[in-house]
Amino acid sequence: MPTPESVVDLAGLHVVVTRPRGQEQTLCELIEAAGGVSLHYPVLEIEDSPQQAQLATQFQQLAGFDLIIFISPNAVARGMNIINAQGGLPEGLQTATVGRGSGRELKRILGRESDIVPTKQFNSEGLLALPAMQPMAGKRVMIVRGEGGRELLAQTLRERGAEVEYAEVYRRSRPEVDNSTLMHAWARNEIDIIVLTSGEGLRNLYDMVGQLGRQWLRKTPILVINERLVQLARELGIDQTPIIAAEASDNGIVAALGAWHRGKLLE
Repeated sequence: MPTPESVVDLAGLHVVVTRPRGQEQTLCELIEAAGGVSLHYPVLEIEDSPQQAQLATQFQQLAGFDLIIFISPNAVARGMNIINAQGGLPEGLQTATVGRGSGRELKRILGRESDIVPTKQFNSEGLLALPAMQPMAGKRVMIVRGEGGRELLAQTLRERGAEVEYAEVYRRSRPEVDNSTLMHAWARNEIDIIVLTSGEGLRNLYDMVGQLGRQWLRKTPILVINERLVQLARELGIDQTPIIAAEASDNGIVAALGAWHRGKLLE
């Protein structure tokens, strides 16, 4: 079982983890290793893009690009699966990842670090601030991501003179989930906090729990990973001010849970 990077005490804390199926295990194990209780309630389903043939053709053209950017661990895993089937990344093509999770996934597959990666702000803004991302005139960039998402990265790179193309290698959908376990936990006061890492996931949760669940959700603390989710929570009428983790990694989330839990114990 993995252990937190630093000592974290979550004794008695009941945490709802909303990561997609198959991507929750490490975070749940870290919570439980720190003494907490985890409940998995997936609010997103991750599926391969139906455009596999088109993506294969697209990735066959990678030799004509200067930089490939992977937006998420899912983008790395699913994108590299198709890329490797086409013979792998061309020699000399630079790689960039937005977050630590993406960087770790790329290193697992390639056996080496990303060429370009933020060192402190693990989002599009952090990547765009790096010196390597400034002189973009005449460069061809492929952004590997899921369907939809923010346009800031591509828009800014185009403004800097780059030619940008998307490769959307997966799509997100709302899963079919049995609500009974979550509802029973709420009714027994066995939910202390909910971890949410995307706006789409927060919207799905709001819709999935129904009218009764929304009454509980509005009064339940949530932990998020950026200010955009804080604003969305306000728009949905969630009363509690969200806690913001410094980064979206599993250890970063557990550290934020630990800090919040300590503060609650001292109240």
